[in-house]
Amino acid sequence: MKNYDVLIIGSGLAGMSLALRLAETQKVALLTKHELLDAASAWAQGGIAAVLSDDDSAENHIRDTHVAGAGLCKDEAVRFVVEHGREAVEWLVDQGVPFTRDDENHAELHLTREGGHSHRRIVHAADATGRAVQKTLVSQLKSHPNIEVLEHHIAVDLITSKRLGRTTESPETAKNRCYGAYALNNKTGRVHTVAAKFTALATGGAGKVYLYTTNPDVATGDGVAMGWRAGCRVANMEFMQFHPTCLYHPAAKSYLITEAVRGEGGLLKLPDPNNKSKPGERFMPAHDERAELAPRDIVARAIDYEMKKRGIDFVYLDISHKPAKFLKSHFPNIYEKCLTLGIDITKDAIPIVPAAHYTCGGLVTDLRGRTDVEQLYAIGEVSCTGLHGANRLASNSLLECLVFSEAVMNDIQAAPAVDCPPLPAWDESRVTNADEEIIISHNWDELRRFMWDYVGIVRTDKRLERAMHRINLLKEEIHDYYANFRVTNDLIEMRNLLQTAELIVRCAVERKESRGLHYSADYPMMLDVAMDTVLVP
Repeated sequence: MKNYDVLIIGSGLAGMSLALRLAETQKVALLTKHELLDAASAWAQGGIAAVLSDDDSAENHIRDTHVAGAGLCKDEAVRFVVEHGREAVEWLVDQGVPFTRDDENHAELHLTREGGHSHRRIVHAADATGRAVQKTLVSQLKSHPNIEVLEHHIAVDLITSKRLGRTTESPETAKNRCYGAYALNNKTGRVHTVAAKFTALATGGAGKVYLYTTNPDVATGDGVAMGWRAGCRVANMEFMQFHPTCLYHPAAKSYLITEAVRGEGGLLKLPDPNNKSKPGERFMPAHDERAELAPRDIVARAIDYEMKKRGIDFVYLDISHKPAKFLKSHFPNIYEKCLTLGIDITKDAIPIVPAAHYTCGGLVTDLRGRTDVEQLYAIGEVSCTGLHGANRLASNSLLECLVFSEAVMNDIQAAPAVDCPPLPAWDESRVTNADEEIIISHNWDELRRFMWDYVGIVRTDKRLERAMHRINLLKEEIHDYYANFRVTNDLIEMRNLLQTAELIVRCAVERKESRGLHYSADYPMMLDVAMDTVLVP
C-alpha cells in the first residue's frame, strides 16, 4: 500500500496546478493513465479567459458567461471564477508560461477574442496554449521532492468507508469518506492500493463516449463514473458541447481548429455546389445575428443543420482573406498541421465538421471543490460547479481549473487533521485472465456509434430510448466480464464509458425542453424556469 497526504487522479491543468500548490506542505501523488502531456488540457488551443484590459470588466465577462449558459449558470460560481481570473493568469506567468505578447507593447499580454465574448480577453500562447502551460508545469512537477508522479496508472475505483463497511455511526448520521483508490499499473498489470487523507478527481471529460471527438484517448469519463459509484450526485450531463470546427481529413484524427480562428475573422461557408473542393456562400448570418461569433452550440447546430439538409460531409472555415504573416504568427501550429495535409490556410479554406468537445456536467461540487463524499474533491471538467450552465463559454475551462485548484488547496490546508485507516489489498483471487478481449473492442465501437447517432447534437425521445436499451444490454455484458476476469485498462475504460453514457442519456431524458447544448426535436422550446438535472445515486 502506498500512502500520501493527497492523491490527485488526472494530470491536466487542474491536477497539475493543484499538485504544485499543495506540494509545499503535503506529500502528493499525481496519478495519470499514460504520460503527463496526454491530458485534454495539453490539446487546448484557444487560451484562458480573464479580464485584463481597461476597456473590459468583470461584469462583462460574467454577463457573457450567463448568456452562453442559457440561464443555468449559478451566479455565485460565475462571479467566484471571473473575479479570480487575473490572479490565475498571474500565477501562470509566475510559473514561466510563455504567453504571446502584444505586437506593439511586449510588456502586455496579447488578448484575442472568441465566440460568445463581448471583448478581447483571451490570453494565449500562439495557438497551443494548453501545451505551453502543461510543458511549463511538467518540469516543475517532476523535480519537486514532495510530488510522486505515477505514470501509466489507471484508477479502478475509489476506496470509501461505505465500500469497506467501516462506519460505526448510525445510518442517519454516517458520513461516507474517501480513503484513496485502487489503481492498475499498466506496465506490470498489478493493482495497487493507494491510500490518501484527501483525494481529488481531476480526470477531465468524456468525449470518447462519442464516435467523433476533439478529446485525447484518455477522456473516458473515469472520474464521473467512479464518483457516481462512490455516492456522488451528478448534474447536467446532457450538456455535451460539440466543438463546431474540427478538421475534416482522414489523416487528421479529429484535429481541433481553435475558436480563435473565427474570433479573428474566419468565415463559415458551404462547399460550392459546382465544385465542392472550393468554398461557396456563407451561411451563419441566416442562423444567428452574431454569425460566426455566436456561441458554440448555435454554430455547431447550424453546421449540423446545413450538413443534414444538403447531404454534405463537411463545411469550410475560411480565413484566407487575412494577411499570410498574421496567420502564420497567430496560428503557427494550425498552419503547419494543415500544410502537412495539403491545405495552405493562407490560400485555402479549411474543411471542418463538429465533434464532441467538452462535458459541461459532472460531479456536483461546492465552491471549494468538495463533493458529496467526505475528503473527496472534483476539479476541472469532471466537476459541475455551476460555472458553465447549459453551455460553456469559450476559454472558461482552463480558468476554472486554475481557480478551483487554488480553492481546493485552501480547503485541504484548512481542514482538521485526518487519518487514513489500514486498507485491504485488491482481491483478484476469484478471477482469471480474459479468454476473449474482442468483446471490449466490439462494445466500445458500438457504444460510440450509437451515442453519436442517437445522443448527438439533435436528440429525440425515440433516439434516447434506443440508446438506453443498448446501454443496458452492454452493461450486463461488461458487468459479467468485470466480475470474472482480471481488470485491464480497456476494461476499466469501457466500464466507465458505459456508466457515463447512461448518465448522459438519463439526464437527457429528464430534460423536456431545448436549452443550450441540449436540443430535442420533440421539445424545441425553452421552458420559462431553468432547472438543473441532478441525479442521485
